[in-house]
Amino acid sequence: EKIEAAHIQFLTPEDEDWPHQVDDLVAPPIALTVKGNTNTFTIPSLAIVGTRNPTPYGMRIASDFAAGFVDREWAVISGGAYGIDSAAHKGALIAEGSTVAVLAAGIDVAYPAGNARLFAEICENGAIISEVAPGVPALPHRFLTRNRIIAALSQSTLVVEAAFRSGSLRTARDAAQLLRPVMAIPGPINSPSSEGCHRLIGERAAELVTSVADACELISAL
Repeated sequence: EKIEAAHIQFLTPEDEDWPHQVDDLVAPPIALTVKGNTNTFTIPSLAIVGTRNPTPYGMRIASDFAAGFVDREWAVISGGAYGIDSAAHKGALIAEGSTVAVLAAGIDVAYPAGNARLFAEICENGAIISEVAPGVPALPHRFLTRNRIIAALSQSTLVVEAAFRSGSLRTARDAAQLLRPVMAIPGPINSPSSEGCHRLIGERAAELVTSVADACELISAL
């Protein structure tokens, strides 16, 4: 009843609109709730993830990369959080492209509340998606399990800014386990916001990229 009342689609692996990319996961979701345009799942997509407390540099880079990929007819996937996620979604929308927000709460729970308007705009051309039922709150462990879906939906993952210990690094490692390309944006060597990106690059867990053209070339080469 809640799903019907909120005009949400309930998808299972048997449904025509099911995003089969998630079937590559060791523990794929048994069902998904979706609001918006499920056709978005059928076009190539890039995950853009990062910290909730970015610098202006990080916000601009996330927005620019999102717009650049949208111009190449890709969709942008992110987590709907404040910071880098929001900048990526907004960059895609400004460029009149498709973006998908994977939420850690039920679709009818506007979390974070300040992004309720952003979620409505995303649904006009893209989609919001969740593994949990309507009404379920966003608890800490749900963000980590949500991250694997972000990684699975995308052909590649880009980490823009992330602290040394960050959920975004979990998304990057989830993508690597799926053998999907992982990229990271370098920042100032003394910036705490870039420590996670430098860690990924230093461990050879991500490729350093500095432009949309770089990223496209890397993805097409793999």
